[in-house]
Amino acid sequence: MEVDAENGLLQRKQSIYKSLDESFMIEKETYRGQQYSQIYFARLHLMRTLLYSLLPTWKPHLPVCTVLGLEEGKDCIIVGTIYKHMKLKPSILDEYSKERSAGPLVQPHNFMHSDDYLVLEDESGRVKLRGALLLPSVYVTGIVVALHGKETGAGDFMVEDVLEAGLPHQIARPLNSGDDKFVVFVSGLSVGSSSANPLHFQLFVDHITGHLGDEKEQGIAAQIVQVVIAGNSVEFPRGLLNGQNLGSRDQSKLSEPIKELDILLTQIAAGIPVDIMPGENDPANFALPQQPLNRCLFPGSAAFNTFRSCTNPHTFELDNVRFLGTSGQTIDDLAKYSDGKGKLEFLERTIRWRHLAPTAPNTLGCYPFTDRDPFFVEVCPHVYFAGNQDKFEASLIKGSDGQVVRLICIPRFAETGTAVMLNLRNLECHTLTFGSHFGSSGSSVNERLELKRSSFVSSYSGRYLSVVSENQTL
Repeated sequence: MEVDAENGLLQRKQSIYKSLDESFMIEKETYRGQQYSQIYFARLHLMRTLLYSLLPTWKPHLPVCTVLGLEEGKDCIIVGTIYKHMKLKPSILDEYSKERSAGPLVQPHNFMHSDDYLVLEDESGRVKLRGALLLPSVYVTGIVVALHGKETGAGDFMVEDVLEAGLPHQIARPLNSGDDKFVVFVSGLSVGSSSANPLHFQLFVDHITGHLGDEKEQGIAAQIVQVVIAGNSVEFPRGLLNGQNLGSRDQSKLSEPIKELDILLTQIAAGIPVDIMPGENDPANFALPQQPLNRCLFPGSAAFNTFRSCTNPHTFELDNVRFLGTSGQTIDDLAKYSDGKGKLEFLERTIRWRHLAPTAPNTLGCYPFTDRDPFFVEVCPHVYFAGNQDKFEASLIKGSDGQVVRLICIPRFAETGTAVMLNLRNLECHTLTFGSHFGSSGSSVNERLELKRSSFVSSYSGRYLSVVSENQTL
């Protein structure tokens, strides 16, 4: 915290920002004559070259074979792309099928079945995988791995060991002088939704900009150097989007959430650099990577050079600390087609697979790239986040070469009133929870209040608003 000696005002700390979104930008977008097979070929070539470089230290004594070159009973290594055969996987063809067989009811959140099995495929062919080591519940279509095993008499491949890409190389994190600097993550604002409380978002804005709280709270707010909004910032009235032309009154209703969001973002951008990423419900292209929201949507906040409209996925550096994250679609899609203990486990899997969106384009929409796969993780981030999750979760993972990555699940703000603060100095994070108290005859009903570090209460239009900061225990 710095204090201006002349007038005694707090000065907000500054950080050096560097955008790294170039690989997610799409120039001269076209869908003419492009096939999704090309992105799989690019992914296989890239990942196979990487895995080949790891083989001398993994199984140097074993030969490397193609699927077509497998010999029964001979130990070898094969490298290819996993395909997961799923009995309950939704198919667009089912909607046009005249004869529908009676099948089990499918829970909408997951399409796993006990009969699922894995296949490995390369340019020469494909082979069915067997063995307890490679669980269908963990893997999904699109992952490139190296497998040690041998072909059985039935023509299958019995897996004895698995080599994944693992965490990539990580640049050294700078040793700071001991000063705290914070990055604030928030997602799922859903401005315009009936479930969102505009008071909570306004309180969030007032808190991080230093307009609420005592000197201690304002001192913490002055240490915030960056705000990241990770998708689903607005929600439109779905009843209006029925494919028909809208009248002037309906057009006004459709633009109200954007206008309200711009007013709030203008307050933030006036004092703090802010990155906004598109999400599934935002007015952006559906297929990944989502391109930046058009700046003309934000005439107020776009006037500040601190306002940045970014891609999804989004990657950047702040004081040489590298960040990488999505608005949550990649993690949510993994949860539909595989099992895990929680969303943090899916985050860890993708970073160890070195791929942000392994299920794209199979079950997750993406642009049909012809010569590259932008979702390949070439450099290991220090912070890896996913927005629009059910609850806040965080953990640290470590790699074999000393890599340290902070994983963060950012909860939906409209439902939880919770944002996440990360300290650049040590990668520790905690939550900011915003709630409201409604006074009645000297009593109040507390919607959300749990004080562990600090809190303050401020009256506003007859209501008592609270903000709670809760340290994350790892």
